Amino acid sequence: MEATNSLLDAAAVGDLVLLDPLTEESLLHTLQERFRRSDIYTYIGNVVISVNPYRSLPIYTSEKVQEYHNCNFFAVKPHIYAIADDAYRSLRDRDRDQCILITGESGAGKTEASKLVMSYVAAVCSKGEEVDKVKEQLLQSNPVLEAFGNAKTVRNDNSSRFGKYMDVEFDFKGEPLGGVISNYLLEKSRIVRHVKGERNFHIFYQLLAGGSVQLLQQLKLRQDCRHYGYLNRESSGLPGMDDAANFHATQDAMRIIGFSPAEVTALLEVTAVVLKLGNVQLSSSYQASGMEACSIAEPQELQEICELIGLDPGRLERALCSRTVKARDEMVLTTLSVPQGYYGRDALAKNIYSRLFDWLVNRINASIQVKPGKQRKVMGVLDIYGFEIFQDNGFEQFIINYCNEKLQQIFIMMTLKEEQEEYVREGIQWTLVEFFDNSIICNLIENSKCGILAMLDEECLRPGVVNEDTFLTKLNQLFATHKHYESKETQNARRVMDVSLPPQCFRIHHYAGKVTYNVTGFIEKNNDLLFRDLSQAMWAARHALLRSLFPEGDPQKVSLKLPPTAGFQFKASVATLMKNLYSKNPNYIRCIKPNETKTAMLFTPELVLAQIRYLGLMENVRVRRAGYAFRQLYGPFLERYKMLSPRTWPRWAGSDRDGAEVLLADLAFPPGELAFGHTKIFIRSPRTLFDLERQRQERVVQLATLIQKTFRGWRCRTHYQLMRKSQIIISAWFRGHAQKNKYKQLKQSALIIQAHVRGWKVRRAYRRYFRAGASARLANFIYRRLVQKFLVSLGRNLPPLVVMDRTWPPAPYKFLANANQELRSIFYHWKCKKYREQLTPQRRALLQAKLCASELFKDKKTLYSESLQQPFQGEYLGLTQNPKYQKLHAVAKDKLVMADTVRKVNRASGKTVPRLLLLTTEHLVLADPKAAQPKTVLSLGDIRSVSVTRFSDGFLALHLKETSTGGAKGDFLLVSDHLIELITRLHQTLMDTTAQALPLHITDQFSTRFQKGDVAITVVESAKAGSNVPICKKRGSHKMEVLVH
Repeated sequence: MEATNSLLDAAAVGDLVLLDPLTEESLLHTLQERFRRSDIYTYIGNVVISVNPYRSLPIYTSEKVQEYHNCNFFAVKPHIYAIADDAYRSLRDRDRDQCILITGESGAGKTEASKLVMSYVAAVCSKGEEVDKVKEQLLQSNPVLEAFGNAKTVRNDNSSRFGKYMDVEFDFKGEPLGGVISNYLLEKSRIVRHVKGERNFHIFYQLLAGGSVQLLQQLKLRQDCRHYGYLNRESSGLPGMDDAANFHATQDAMRIIGFSPAEVTALLEVTAVVLKLGNVQLSSSYQASGMEACSIAEPQELQEICELIGLDPGRLERALCSRTVKARDEMVLTTLSVPQGYYGRDALAKNIYSRLFDWLVNRINASIQVKPGKQRKVMGVLDIYGFEIFQDNGFEQFIINYCNEKLQQIFIMMTLKEEQEEYVREGIQWTLVEFFDNSIICNLIENSKCGILAMLDEECLRPGVVNEDTFLTKLNQLFATHKHYESKETQNARRVMDVSLPPQCFRIHHYAGKVTYNVTGFIEKNNDLLFRDLSQAMWAARHALLRSLFPEGDPQKVSLKLPPTAGFQFKASVATLMKNLYSKNPNYIRCIKPNETKTAMLFTPELVLAQIRYLGLMENVRVRRAGYAFRQLYGPFLERYKMLSPRTWPRWAGSDRDGAEVLLADLAFPPGELAFGHTKIFIRSPRTLFDLERQRQERVVQLATLIQKTFRGWRCRTHYQLMRKSQIIISAWFRGHAQKNKYKQLKQSALIIQAHVRGWKVRRAYRRYFRAGASARLANFIYRRLVQKFLVSLGRNLPPLVVMDRTWPPAPYKFLANANQELRSIFYHWKCKKYREQLTPQRRALLQAKLCASELFKDKKTLYSESLQQPFQGEYLGLTQNPKYQKLHAVAKDKLVMADTVRKVNRASGKTVPRLLLLTTEHLVLADPKAAQPKTVLSLGDIRSVSVTRFSDGFLALHLKETSTGGAKGDFLLVSDHLIELITRLHQTLMDTTAQALPLHITDQFSTRFQKGDVAITVVESAKAGSNVPICKKRGSHKMEVLVH
């Protein structure tokens, strides 16, 4: 509904075919009004007009894609997505090859339009890994070609300086298979010169801004754009364009397309060579013969170029400063003047870049082309330079405008053909339309015998002195009477005074307006000559890519045949393009630039009117509405307007055509205003259609009022019935609730009375059998029953017989709490007894030793916690296995308790020496580990006490009685790795033999008795000591300091 209203809005119709009255002023006003509303798209039938807004609009979202997917072209608001969807569905469903022609002048938004078409087609195609890969490669070809083929001009910041035609190929399901790109006439003169305010091709600025330091060093480039002559030594800044980010996007795009890292590097190296050629400066000199010659002024740039391409600098210098000419049968080397040298340098730079661009397009085609043998459908998208009219128009503008003339010709012919075919299909008589046929202009330019291009080629091939003056003279002679050609000479012959036409120029009356061309440079640019020396020098380079660009440089394949001229090549390309376009169903997008300053949403009527004229939009509208301005299928037409006749409203039972005829007969339109085709209704004038739409709107208001009235009545009746039904239900529920409450009260009262009566009866009957001790016996019975139940339940839920498990069921009744605790204690002790009974004698002895150690050391010495996980082995020396210890084993006999290695502290110096310690049931023996001979034998009765520290060390002092015979030298200071076990077993042995406990002192200060007197031992915690090896230091004759960790 919204879309149809947009199309039929009388103030700003969405389809200019419906414009009434049809004048240039009304057409311009409609475009301006729609532009003001941000409606940048307008239809002329199935042609889309796009006005560049110079800002982003929220009309390209994924929701918009879904809105226009599989829609009727005229059922939605005008949009570029509509024409893209119509072309795609025609290709997919009707098996018709399509082409989308995007035309308009530079800055009108052609490149963006082609991107939108491609992105829409990619979005609506089916999904899949392989399909997505093909779509991504097709889309990523755009940023690569834009980087190398687009530049900033005075009219457009991203102007395409080449023509691009892409054939996207699909399979029978409409899924993309690949594509082929054709490029036309790259503006290679921009390489060597461009006007102030413009830029060279984007890739140069992107490379310098986005290339890493390592890459620029590899390419021998500087980051400053002002260093390079081909960049006019100007700053590269461009508002709204991030060259560094675009360079990374270009690299990513090449990777996605399938470029290898080596190919990307080679491509950038050749690009750097082109840029550096502009810095090669020549100086003038004179030979002995007096002839002018040139030489390289600064060889550094030339040296770096030759390093990049693998070429001898002398070879390239000779090619730039001299030329080999064939005179009869011999080759003559002639020197070049400075201007000639610069011409050769620039020609080389242009040729390298142009051929590199062709290689780039072919490389992309190699990645995206379809494998041969597959059946395919084709959609072509043409994005080519728009019509150009500058202050100074040269050879490039002449070629570009010639191409636009051909496109205008195909546009008019295909539009007329399409109209005529539709009239024939529908059985409507075709009405002849008068329009401007620009074939006379095309013939003026391209006629193979006497066209301007033919004359230009003839001049280029003519021997003798050839210049632009002879070329212009020939044109003046041939086209003196041609009404679309004029020059100063032809004006003088017609006695016309026109100061705007200079002598060195000619003017052509194109369909888009008059354009004056300056013939200066025509012959040079058409010849596009490159000296053979330069071609051979490039072929001699070791750079594979650069070498492949100049196959004619191979000395073995020297050809004297002149290469085709630029004009001839372009004419042939345009002919091939036209043949391709004629074979497809055309779809048109005409782009309009609203202002010259690229200001957002600014509409300049004079500029737009000029474009309306040279785009031929008025002729397009006249052709479209030739005879009948509006046509629509019978079904949608009847569905929209059936309410205007009582015979078709609300439902028509017959065919759609019969319904449309009945409807229009009741409305009594003049017969000449209507025509009935086989499938469509045709309406001649827009006024009739607007009158039909006005009546529909009035009828819609009436129907809306009727619907509102009926709806309000139905809503009120429904509301009343609902309220009445609700009131009845509420009343019924309330009465039922009241009765239920009353019944509950009566039932509760009856139950209370019954309970009291039954209780009274039971009490009266029980008095006969009541005895004094009944309550006690009853209570005792209940008590015993609860205890029995508790014990039985406890027997069924006893905890597992695991010593470490301390769980116990809680008492179910408070009076059983004490008994429950007693039972818990008894059960735990019984469980421990059972565990002990299962122990082996060895395990029992080990646990007793561990228990004894706990009593002696727990919470007193830090080393105790570390010994918990260590089992007490007792015998650490292996006396029975080692024959060296046979004497010691004989001393111990069967009374050995523990054997271990200890370190004895020297009483004089504090140093330690190793000793073997044997503890038997009667003695403590210290032996020499080398000789395995006892050195000291102490009776256990001689041990007075033992002192240890509270830290995690193995230091102990063995205090002996003064009457001891074995301790004549005094007490012993020992260091043991098994201190806890040693003292524990010493304690147990004393208890077993003497029934007396070992006196154990755990302290940091104690006194020892040595032979020379008493010594005070002080224990100090220090980081210098090892983890368990104390350090003993003598402090005078009566003090010793022990450092422990």
